[in-house]
Amino acid sequence: MSDNQPVRIDVVSDVVCPWCFIGKHRLEAALKLKPDIAVEVHYRPYFLNDWIPREGISREEYLTTKFGSVERYKGIAQRVGAAAAAEGLVYDSDKMKRQPNTLDCHRLIHWAEAIGKSAAMKQKLMDLYFTQGADLTQFDTLVQAASDVGLAADTVRADLASDKDVGLIEQEAQQAKEAGIEGVPCFVFGGKFAVSGAQAPEYLADAIERIATGKSVAAE
Repeated sequence: MSDNQPVRIDVVSDVVCPWCFIGKHRLEAALKLKPDIAVEVHYRPYFLNDWIPREGISREEYLTTKFGSVERYKGIAQRVGAAAAAEGLVYDSDKMKRQPNTLDCHRLIHWAEAIGKSAAMKQKLMDLYFTQGADLTQFDTLVQAASDVGLAADTVRADLASDKDVGLIEQEAQQAKEAGIEGVPCFVFGGKFAVSGAQAPEYLADAIERIATGKSVAAE
């Protein structure tokens, strides 16, 4: 790879995936470990729960459907919460009352990319969901989040009410699954090497350096 060509990193993830929340933070830590390597990060859509309707469902219904009961999820929530806390993040499962379909969230991230704010949009939505327990099915919540990162509120509201880029997001998410991505987050470095899971910053940093220097990279 030439010295002036940035390493492209495609992050396939979902806004309601807690390990994606943690993985994004670890990737950003990895970038700080390699400050001299230019990178270009793109966030790609994935539907962790593609069976959830556009209007979303209650968190209780979601946990019961996916894990058997709310109680059975408590142990998982504690482990995730501890992992998030170790990263300086807050995962507050008790505040989450509604499980959204994330199509509209992915549309916001896509639109934010046009102004160089896709990472900020992604983070904003994750913070709203995991830390504040916000209802991401509500247009008012999404519009405010978009406005906070620099998108025009009136435009976003009109676009959300339309089918703008719905087909594009659905197609990209389907392509990820057809490519064999079954778990997220998935980091694709330089279009050559994929790392699945919220790996340690040091591991991700090593992958970035190897792609940048043209060294071979073995899959884990």
